[in-house]
Amino acid sequence: MPETSTKPYLIRAIYEWCTDNGFTPYIAVFVDANTNVPREFVKNNEIVLNVSFDATSGLEMGNEWISFSARFGGVSRKLDVPVDNVLAIYARENGQGMAFPVERSVPETQAATERELNPPPKLAPVESDGAAQADGADTSDDDDPNPPPVPRIGTRKPSLKVVK
Repeated sequence: MPETSTKPYLIRAIYEWCTDNGFTPYIAVFVDANTNVPREFVKNNEIVLNVSFDATSGLEMGNEWISFSARFGGVSRKLDVPVDNVLAIYARENGQGMAFPVERSVPETQAATERELNPPPKLAPVESDGAAQADGADTSDDDDPNPPPVPRIGTRKPSLKVVK
């Protein structure tokens, strides 16, 4: 009998920790052909999803799939994410969570086709009051490769920090 992966259990544990402490759990997902998410919000074959109770409906976190419905631009969409494609789960407010290795197997030709068919959306800047986002996607455009070591709160996207 093959050994069961610890990844889905760790994802559920961090999710529970976030909700118990009043934090907003986000998952970063590698998007491939097996991932059912709104492609217009995918950037570089990745999407960040708000999986809080307020942002989802019918959330199921199984050992193979994470499935739920979420609203994007006011329209409810059904999402299915393979657990193997979860890059990280973390609290939006402080960036604490866990990252996972994911085999990125999208051929370059497919990635180029997806970029052509689904260019990043043109979004107007929005002033944030620091309230939790109720939409299913994180649409911030913060691409800073070297985030500061202190978790950011407010209008900028949180970063994961390694805790030993």
